[in-house]
Parts: sequence; C-alpha cells; structure tokens
Amino acid sequence: MSSRIAASLTLAVPLAVMLMAPGAVAHDIPSDVTVQAFLKPSGDRAHLLVRVPLKAMRDLVFPEKGTGYLDLERTAPILPDASTLWISDFIELYEGNTRLPKPKVVATQISLESDRSFADYDTALAHVTGPPLSPETTLVWNQVMMDVLFDYPIQSDRSRFSIHPGLARLGLRVVTVLRFLPPSGVVRAFEYDGDPGLVRLDPRWYQAALRFVNLGFFHILDGTDHLLFLFCLVIPFRRFRALIPIVTSFTVAHSITLIASAYNFAPDALWFPPLIETLIAMSIVYMALENIVGTSNVHRRWIITFGFGLVHGFGFSFVLRQTMQFAGSHMLTSLLSFNVGVELGQLLVLVLLIPLLEVLFRYVVAERMGTIILSALVAHTGWHWMIDRGSQLSQFRWQWPVFTAAMLVSLMHWLMAIVFLAGLLWLVFGVLRPRARRHASEHAAPSEEASLAAAEDVRT
Repeated sequence: MSSRIAASLTLAVPLAVMLMAPGAVAHDIPSDVTVQAFLKPSGDRAHLLVRVPLKAMRDLVFPEKGTGYLDLERTAPILPDASTLWISDFIELYEGNTRLPKPKVVATQISLESDRSFADYDTALAHVTGPPLSPETTLVWNQVMMDVLFDYPIQSDRSRFSIHPGLARLGLRVVTVLRFLPPSGVVRAFEYDGDPGLVRLDPRWYQAALRFVNLGFFHILDGTDHLLFLFCLVIPFRRFRALIPIVTSFTVAHSITLIASAYNFAPDALWFPPLIETLIAMSIVYMALENIVGTSNVHRRWIITFGFGLVHGFGFSFVLRQTMQFAGSHMLTSLLSFNVGVELGQLLVLVLLIPLLEVLFRYVVAERMGTIILSALVAHTGWHWMIDRGSQLSQFRWQWPVFTAAMLVSLMHWLMAIVFLAGLLWLVFGVLRPRARRHASEHAAPSEEASLAAAEDVRT
C-alpha cells in the first residue's frame, strides 16, 4: 500500500506543478498524430523508442516563458511522468503469451519537428540518450516532439513478441509506424491506423493463417460488390452441383491475381485501383443482363466467371496491401489462408441464398419472372456503381506504359499462366467431365437391359 501511495505522489507532484505553471494553457485533441517507434529486444531487455508530438499530451500543460515559448528546464522533469501517463500505460507488450510488466523510463528528450534522428534505430537511440536542447532555445509547445526510451525486462531476445498499442487516444486520427528489430537483423516494418489490436511481430504460421482466414471470411461478407456478383451467379442455377465448376473457376482466377499482386506483379499506377473497381461493377452488370436475356451462354458461365475472377482478385489484393505486414515471413500461407476465408464466406452465402431463392420461386413468383426482377435490381445498382467509378477513373490521365524487356517478360509470364490455367479448366470441365458422364451411362445401360430381361422372365 505504501508503495502505491508513493507512486501516486511521485506522479501527482509534477502534474500539480504543470497545472500551476504560469502562462501554461490547455489544448484540444489534435486531428492528426503520427507516432514513430522502434522495438529492439537485446539480451534480457527490450528497448522501445517512441516519438510523439508534444501536443498529443492532452490535459497536461507545460511551463512556458516569455510569450508562449516552452520552458525547457522546467519541462524536462515532467516528461517521464507524461510519457508514462500517455504512452506506456496504454501499450501492452507480450513475450510469448506473457504480458511484460510496466517499463522503466530510461531517457526523454524534446526535439524539433525537423529533427531526422528517427530515420534509424541507432541514430534515434543516440539522440534520445544524448544531451538535451539548450535551455535558451525558443520553441512553441505545439511544434515540438517528445522522444522516450522505455526499457522492458525480458527472458530472451529470441522469444516471440507481440504488442497491443492502444495509442488511438492521442488524436482523432493516429498513424503508428513501428519497426521491429529482432536479433536476426531483419527489420520488420508495421504501419497502422488507430488501435490495430494485438499485433504479432513474428507470428507462427498458424497464427498468421488464422488471422487471414478471419480477414477473408469477413471481407466477403462486408463486400457488397462481391456479394452481388455471387448473387448473379446463383440465380440461374440454385444447385450446388451446377455451381461447383463456376465457383471453382472464380476461386482459381481470383487466387492467381491475388497472389500475383502480393508479389508485385500488378501495376502500381494510381489509375489501376479505380480501373479495377469499375471493371468489378461492369462484371455485375454483365452477369445481371445475361440472367435477364437468358442466353444459352449461361451453361458456359464458368469461362466468363474465370475472366471476371481475375478482376475480382485484384480487388481483393487492395484489401491486403496494409494487412500483409502482419503476415511476417508467411506470405504465401497468409494469401492461401485469405482465400480459404473467402471461400468459407462464399459457402455461407450460398447456403443461405439457394434455399431462399427456392422458396421465393416456388411460392411467391414464377422462376423466370423472379429471375428478371432480381437481376434488374442488381443491374440497376451495378450500373450506378459503374458510372460513379468510371467518372473517377476518367479523372486520371492515361499514359501508355513504356515497353521494356522486363515488362515484356512479365507480360509473357502472365499470359502463360492464364493460358495454362484456362487450358486446365477446359480439360477438367470440357473433356474429362463429359467422358465421365459417358462412362457412367455405358455402365448404366447393361444394368437396364438386365432388369428388362428379368422382367421378361417373370412374365413368361
């Protein structure tokens, strides 16, 4: 109990000094805050270097001198308690599954906004532990940074670490740039908005897989455009057996472009995401119109679905751009796990949609009329999306890419992969499947003849 009272007094005294400081003023919640951080386990210690704007330390007023300038001498003793109150109290650091105790504040520093010492860990460490700014330096309190070095006790620097940075309270929008420096020397960079939850800095493969399965599952449920596309596929069929080749071709196609995008084979131009979003809307409109017209091509829909699946795969990749940083060294496992999550989400949608459509077409409206009405509603929505997204796309100036040898090689790789997979799908659904049906019918024919002969014997 006495230790708690002493700790409370230790924090209360500097805060009281800040509140009574002459000329000090309170400030509002900043709109945008950028936090820079390094985490480096070394021996039996984990060093956490953090840089935040001083204006994010709300409800604290700092001593001033003159006409609004920060009093560096009287501010220095306040910084350790301010950093504990606003930073370390809201950071949870784990070694394995064990939460580490509260850290020790080793050093604090006031820095200029123009200071570039946090470009790398060694420079930042030397700056924070180095000499402070001259007391004669004239600084405005809302135009400076606060640098802090925290020290956590750990068992081993070879352990697997996780962090839950609850720093979203520092501003209306908080972006954290965290660099993790394990003993292997491979720097892992993370960038996230607000509170990302528990971030595993070096996840095991199953931890990364579980995270991305969950991401893929909820993305397909939240993605209205992907759900409408799936809805258009279901309307004419409503049988799982008939949907198997269509869903399979869509899965294979979006897996190709998703993995290719993750390995930087997709264009990185600014016009590319709006183009993909426009093409996704066009795919919805096309499928809906095909349902309305009722052409015979509906039985070969898996071919068209394969082409549109390539487009949707790029759309999935945009979701993963910020999330792939959480995959660690398990990029391919995470991509495949995301696909598994997407397929589980699609399966759930199919399980719900097919019985619902069966009931609708059997008891409410005729099948053909219901197909036209539902497809028209989907086409109307997709048309508006296509117009809106197309208008955004038209704002970009189109420039033909410069054809280089590297670009041609990449294009050839893409074409070879697409031709190979399209041929594989054609072999499975266009050749092997009809042969299997003929083989089954040939075996069924003798049995029918035998049953007829047995019936004839009974009559005689």
